Amino acid sequence: MATTDSSIFEDVLIALADPTRRELLDLIALSEQATATTLATKVTVSRQAVVKHLTILKDARLVSSNRVGREVRYMLCPQQLSSTAEWMANLAADWDRKLEWIKRIAED
Repeated sequence: MATTDSSIFEDVLIALADPTRRELLDLIALSEQATATTLATKVTVSRQAVVKHLTILKDARLVSSNRVGREVRYMLCPQQLSSTAEWMANLAADWDRKLEWIKRIAED
């Protein structure tokens, strides 16, 4: 994979490492779209913290935003999650092949 691809996946993994961001993703997925104000009423952190978390999720391409009047509405971007899962599956398969090769050498 290209370095750019790896850095995108790194951003996703960093974003998903935080339980508050995972909770925000779940809430957005359940409602299809949500504002920072609405999300802040459903989590234990401030609206300002929610906005910071949403920025990280947006930078990782896990959510997108759309301004409607004075509100910014956030929507889930499932394709980024799918791409990251596929990358992880390929990485695991590569390691499985390498470990199998090492096992065969050790047994010979």
